[in-house]
Amino acid sequence: MPIAEVFGPDVVLVSAGFDAVEGHLSPLGGYQVSARCFGRLTQVLMRLAGGRVVLALEGGHDLTAICDASESCVSALLGDQVDEVYQCVVKDICPEATSSLERVRLIQSEHWPCLRRLHNVSPSLLDVQQGSQSQSEAVASREEAETVSAMASLTVDVTGSAPVTMETSRSTEEPMEEESVL
Repeated sequence: MPIAEVFGPDVVLVSAGFDAVEGHLSPLGGYQVSARCFGRLTQVLMRLAGGRVVLALEGGHDLTAICDASESCVSALLGDQVDEVYQCVVKDICPEATSSLERVRLIQSEHWPCLRRLHNVSPSLLDVQQGSQSQSEAVASREEAETVSAMASLTVDVTGSAPVTMETSRSTEEPMEEESVL
């Protein structure tokens, strides 16, 4: 977000395939990011370009997962309140993802000075940034830290979800394979 804020786009275009959403099996994603997280990310993007955000559905393999994520994103675009998705501490942060994000930050900070204020992309980023900031800066920093943590973990726990049974599990077949051929 810091680079996007400095760049100041006129519009934000998102290629929304939702492969990381819960419901896609490992070969197709398997990251288990909740639909609410996609809605929250959409809400964060709406701080850019005067809220002019376009989501183009590019595909996906699980119709229920696509519908859930799309609904959450459309709700965010309509200005509906998106549930807080970072109520618990993010667990199982992938060290390789954190390392990759840190390398990107270091390389890009040569071209984008706004990244130099970010000391690292570790989960403690929130604590580091909240030191001497105004309330609006602290909120923006918290959102950035939450986004980085979500990207690094690529998993968000869903509380209160029903246990998976044969009736509630999603089909492993491609949706198009279920349709008859003309």
